[in-house]
Amino acid sequence: QVELRDSGGGSVQSGGSLRLSCESSRKLYKCMGWFRQAPGKQREGIAVRDGDGRTTYLDSMNGRLTISQDNAKNTLYLQMNNLKPEDTAMYYCAATLLTPCVSTVLTGRGPYNYVGQGTQVTVSA
Repeated sequence: QVELRDSGGGSVQSGGSLRLSCESSRKLYKCMGWFRQAPGKQREGIAVRDGDGRTTYLDSMNGRLTISQDNAKNTLYLQMNNLKPEDTAMYYCAATLLTPCVSTVLTGRGPYNYVGQGTQVTVSA
């Protein structure tokens, strides 16, 4: 059973930073990223890394997000800077085996083959 384990969320003030981690129980998938969901809102894809290592981010968060990875630890990271109260949501790491990679992840609807349990991010004004 493949697992993705999310961690790194927390509570920060506006302008703060967090680094989310997504640890895989096996080698990292070619197409992986994050989506988020706030109460009463639709799921929103925010970041994706494709099989060529290229990264794409949600326009409204571009410049504030950076994906990196540690292959030795089978872990993908999402650095989030200058966080705003509207970024408050549950954040989920996901992997998909489908193509096209970027649009599948960034729609927020998937479908995803694997999803982490989520990590809460709360940003106060």
